[in-house]
Amino acid sequence: MENRVIRIALIGDYDPQVTAHQAIPVALGLAAEHSGRKVQGEWLGTDSIHADTALDEYDGFWCVPASPYRSMDGALRAIRFAREQRRPFLGTCGGFQHAVLEYARNVLGWADAEHGETTPDAERVVIAPLTCSLVEAVDGIRLREGSLIQRAYETSEIREGYRCRYGVNPAFEQALLGDDLQAVGHDSEQELRAVELKGHPFFVATLFQPERAALEGTLPPLVRALVEACAERRS
Repeated sequence: MENRVIRIALIGDYDPQVTAHQAIPVALGLAAEHSGRKVQGEWLGTDSIHADTALDEYDGFWCVPASPYRSMDGALRAIRFAREQRRPFLGTCGGFQHAVLEYARNVLGWADAEHGETTPDAERVVIAPLTCSLVEAVDGIRLREGSLIQRAYETSEIREGYRCRYGVNPAFEQALLGDDLQAVGHDSEQELRAVELKGHPFFVATLFQPERAALEGTLPPLVRALVEACAERRS
């Protein structure tokens, strides 16, 4: 069983010009080397994800940066599968935004929840422009003690980089966060930067892009934790 390939679906539309997309295969390679397991990341274009897509074939899911996606519905379908089927899930940048949007629509029942990047004039814009854009910004983040992300980093104070213009709309933050969707990371201005799903084996989403560390030869803790969660689910 240990020699079976761990298959991780990379939910997003691959673009070789996107730095995060360059970093993701490197990060998975570092995680494979660290764990001694075979790990395969498979790009799954959002416009290729439909009701009959064999999502069950994947051990884990990573919803990656660079939205808007070609198909928001496709991305949300894959996130919902990971959430409902308790498959390990990591969302970074755009993946964070769409994980929150999927939760709003399918758990809270907010059918009219929208993303401000694609539907800026909607009444319930759950993901809205940030008051201060985080394009190529680096900032400190405080992690909640005992959270999955804190255990992955093995510390409660980290510094990570962003390339992002959208985040959770403060007008809906309190209603979004509750028993299931939990805030686990805030920046120096106390803005929400990471969430987890309570009761799920591994469902973590960050507005920052931890994968970029791989381009400097550093194994991103969350990628290591994702691979470990996939291996634990199989065992």
